[in-house]
Amino acid sequence: MANINVGDIVSRKSYGKDLFFKVIDIKTNKQKQIEARLKGLDLRLVASSPVDDLEKVNAAAVANYWRTVIKKNNDQMKRVFRRRMKEREKYLARAIKKLEGGKEEKIESFDMPGSVLHIDGDADYLNLCMTTYSQMGIPAHGYNIAEDLQHEKVIQYLEEHRPDILVITGHDGFIKGKKDYRDIKNYHNSQNFIKTVKAARRYEKNMDDLIIFAGACQSHYEAILQAGANFASSPKRVLIHAFDPVFVAEKIAFTSIYDPIPLKDIISGTITGFDGIGGFEIPAV
Repeated sequence: MANINVGDIVSRKSYGKDLFFKVIDIKTNKQKQIEARLKGLDLRLVASSPVDDLEKVNAAAVANYWRTVIKKNNDQMKRVFRRRMKEREKYLARAIKKLEGGKEEKIESFDMPGSVLHIDGDADYLNLCMTTYSQMGIPAHGYNIAEDLQHEKVIQYLEEHRPDILVITGHDGFIKGKKDYRDIKNYHNSQNFIKTVKAARRYEKNMDDLIIFAGACQSHYEAILQAGANFASSPKRVLIHAFDPVFVAEKIAFTSIYDPIPLKDIISGTITGFDGIGGFEIPAV
């Protein structure tokens, strides 16, 4: 057996070592094989793998991997700030007051973004997301709660913080060996996200008063939307990036309630794009 331990960073040999994972558990499965439970290093994916299929990744490769991830996130944030600057210029151009004598005076304004409640099954990802919210000027409260317990806690935190946007995420994935993508039982955590969305909708039924994003990698997109989410992953059952929920929330938080938000504008602001994120357009009030 390979010398693999909980906490190691590994790749899967049978998948061409394409992704890096952290080992979160090792146990013996029903077939008496030693199996590791894995979570994506920067993707919201959980997976299981025979330990013999895993290979440790050295520290230098991990550091280089994280540099690439952070650069991707920083590049996306730069695009967000450029978009905001253009939008601010457009809105300020509208807000011009005519003075006596025909002169024009710009009216000063400032951003009042919507607030976010972010519930995440992964503490590492939550910390990264909270840092990104702060960098982008979004008021946010974050809680690390295991996916199967999120539905028990969500109303408590909704009542405490009364957010405009709720993010429900963590890890998910289509269970290896299963074939029917329509069966909710074939997903690691989609059922848990659905329970939490339904609980949140019992608290706030109006989909405009509380915007909900829910899901993770390969989640049952259609079922999560049907449960009451405005946005969900993953339409094409692809892997989504750890920061994707943040960029969905950002676009909503910084758009006036008087302006409709085309779905394409929200999704194009994510790292994964249309294969990984979908939802409903938000109409103007």
